Amino acid sequence: MTQTAIQPNQQQRRGQAWYRPMFSPEHGVYVVLAGSFLTGAALAQAWTLSTTLALITAFCGFQAEYPLELQLKQRRSFKPRFWIWGGLYGVVAASLAIWLALGTPVLLWLYAGALIALLVDTIEVLRKERKSIVNELVTFAGVSLAAPFAYAATTGTLTPVALGLWVLNALYFSSSIFTVKLRKPQTSSLLPGIIYHAIATLVVVILYYFGWLNLFTALAFGVALLKFGFVVWQQQWYRNTKIGAVATLETSTALIFIAIASVSVLPAHLM
Repeated sequence: MTQTAIQPNQQQRRGQAWYRPMFSPEHGVYVVLAGSFLTGAALAQAWTLSTTLALITAFCGFQAEYPLELQLKQRRSFKPRFWIWGGLYGVVAASLAIWLALGTPVLLWLYAGALIALLVDTIEVLRKERKSIVNELVTFAGVSLAAPFAYAATTGTLTPVALGLWVLNALYFSSSIFTVKLRKPQTSSLLPGIIYHAIATLVVVILYYFGWLNLFTALAFGVALLKFGFVVWQQQWYRNTKIGAVATLETSTALIFIAIASVSVLPAHLM
């Protein structure tokens, strides 16, 4: 065996050293987490020490799930690196979460929602169904809790508008499930996407009607409808283009949504 053939294996073993930090490769979820948190902070109209601690909590909580998922997938063998980094992220997230909850008990409701999402994801990993539509919907809803989390940690309270913003973020980011799955032959039907966007639009209208979203915030969901319409119009291109082009489309439209939603909840003198 040549030196060239041996070198990649040596690099791979070094890459698995316990002291090397672990970060989730789910880049799309970073956008969901950061975007949702930003909209919540914009609604709070302030950034305090508690806001920063909440951001660290959300980030570490998200990172803790990745080593757990890997260990569950390889549960027949003990992986110290997974436990070390999963434990480290988990301890930081739990410690800060408890500290924040001592001053803002309402955060416990959001923690319960996040734990339910984690439990569902864990079960689906064990069932090897992590990429199912139901699990992805629950995951996006769980990550989108960053919006009311940022708001509640900053203001010390939780309002219907903050919860409406959570639902809006969850609905928008979940819309990507039904566009990306069009690229796979087994999930290429347009019907699920059409049904989802129709129901999501109805939910947004209801939230606006009851005052949980203002008009301009509700209209931010229009970005999802325009994106889906574009994908339906350009189906052939979308199904066959490189994944990088899909990522660019999803990221750029997500940034537009985040900008509109964030600006729309600011007071008039700050807009």
